Amino acid sequence: MIMEDSHKRDTFILKRGQYDQRGQKVTAGVPRSLPPLPGDAEINRLSLAEWLVDPRHPLTARVTVNRLWQHHFGVGLVKSSEDFGVQGDFPSHPDLLDWLAAELIQLKWDIKALQRLIVTSATYRQSSQPSLVALQIDPENRLLSHSPRLRLSGEVIRDQALFVSGLLVERIGGPSVKPYQPANLWNEIAGPTTSAYAKGYQQDTGDALYRRSLYTFWRRAIPHPGLQIFDGPSREVCISRRERTNTPLQALALLNDTIFIEAARGLGTRMIRDSGENDTARIRHGFQLVTGRHPSPEELTILLRSLEIHQRTYANNRDLAAELIGVGESEPDHNLTASELAAYTAIANTLLNLDETITRP
Repeated sequence: MIMEDSHKRDTFILKRGQYDQRGQKVTAGVPRSLPPLPGDAEINRLSLAEWLVDPRHPLTARVTVNRLWQHHFGVGLVKSSEDFGVQGDFPSHPDLLDWLAAELIQLKWDIKALQRLIVTSATYRQSSQPSLVALQIDPENRLLSHSPRLRLSGEVIRDQALFVSGLLVERIGGPSVKPYQPANLWNEIAGPTTSAYAKGYQQDTGDALYRRSLYTFWRRAIPHPGLQIFDGPSREVCISRRERTNTPLQALALLNDTIFIEAARGLGTRMIRDSGENDTARIRHGFQLVTGRHPSPEELTILLRSLEIHQRTYANNRDLAAELIGVGESEPDHNLTASELAAYTAIANTLLNLDETITRP
């Protein structure tokens, strides 16, 4: 990164890459297959930036809207979002791609406005339940016959759990934070004497544990395991799209990771505090917080039956209840009975593990 262009030195094509075998002299420019720079433009970074967002430029807006479409639908209108060249995929809806690109330019590159346009469209608001005909004709949903179901990213799953639990610290900005992760993980992988990280991973305390995942400290050789399990990239190279997998490790993390148990206790506390003495009202409140809807009668019956089992279990084993609600650094509400809070923590943990919770329906 520079503040101004330095003296431009002569640059040559090197024959067979050898530094002392100079060939043709070359200068900075743009690909001949694309519109040229204005004739009076200086050959510098500012001219390149202005050229990229010029309304006559055929690629920048198309690539941008394709990435936004991919974010909301899981797959871009051009499936190979990293490659718009001759080896990339042909767009499934070329006219729509062109129209969205033109609309983005009309909106003066207002990304929020374009995303609002996408998520309020009839296409986005379709049901995710495909018809039998759609499954036969459009099994990969490239024709957008129904709304896609996407497993959320690890960052969103963690932030969502913290938000519904009331633990999320929504402060914007600040330095990176080091939330929970398995003890001595850095030492196991990099060794305890690594020069730059000789002290290993020093976990933060207090509010830093509950910041958005965006602020998590990241070391390329040792990515945060809680995010890596949900296909978080290593950041060793840039990627334009993440792979999505579904593995038993993800369910185990949601059930047992410290942050999710602590978030379940926070959600259980909200269920008890905000909904009076009625178990049915408490479960309905927690279910709505997590999924955005009320449970069906069948779902409510299952959860109430499960709550009864947990209440008996923790009433007969106070040590087990204390162990569960003691997970994490935040203090449990001591005004609540340990066995009752533990039972609702278990129910909240179930809610946070629902397929509907971690999937965009």
